[in-house]
Amino acid sequence: MGRYPTTRLVWVAVLWLGASCNPQPAETHQSAQPQVKAAPQTPIAVQKAELGKPTWDPAWDEIIERALPPEMLSTEMAREVKPFCPRFGGMSEVDRRAYWAYFFQALAGVEAGLIPTEDVRHTQAEVAIKDPVTKRLARSEGLLQLAYMDADRYGCDFDWERDKLLAEKDPARTILQPKNNLTCGMKILEKQLIEKGKPLVSRSSYWSTLQPGTASYRAFRKQMTNVPDTCRAVPLNRAKAKTGNGPTQSLNAGSTSTGMK
Repeated sequence: MGRYPTTRLVWVAVLWLGASCNPQPAETHQSAQPQVKAAPQTPIAVQKAELGKPTWDPAWDEIIERALPPEMLSTEMAREVKPFCPRFGGMSEVDRRAYWAYFFQALAGVEAGLIPTEDVRHTQAEVAIKDPVTKRLARSEGLLQLAYMDADRYGCDFDWERDKLLAEKDPARTILQPKNNLTCGMKILEKQLIEKGKPLVSRSSYWSTLQPGTASYRAFRKQMTNVPDTCRAVPLNRAKAKTGNGPTQSLNAGSTSTGMK
């Protein structure tokens, strides 16, 4: 082999070694966080704030809006939410997220009075069942009145082995922590709407609050009177301009606990 080809081989080797010793920094891709916005207050939240009582924490809006599955933001959801949000299909994604934050606030208002540590033991025969996780009579707990058995059924972050060592209403219990409780509720609703293909308001819903014809559903409808303005067929400010009056809203929300469906 001649002198020059050997030289070229040496330079190739040097360049290869240099590239190996000084690798180019890999590009880092951070998943973009979705844009969020605060939802309006439900009538019960307004009432509790006026009375100086603990009410809905706007930080819970963000928990909900960031955890929403893409399917619940799809335009295909427009038909399901039409009774409460007629313009859902034409809204921006950020406004759709705000709608769902308001929805779960209304659900928590009826289920638990917006109290994160609310819990109820059911005595009615149809719902007084044994929780296979706790081996005790099931209780409905937290903002959305859920149960420990939901951890197995829906993949929720509830830890009974840890929680059983804490007091019944200790906010440190995993089932009472708003993030765990709200994200579990979203998984339950996602299964109802997406996996099972059932309507939002259904007689087989987990919550009687979403079962038509029940007293708690009527209370829920009252809490849905202050949805984000972008939801309305006629925006509230335009309706006020026409009539000179705002809509009358009932502030009476019942607190029902029905998580054993």
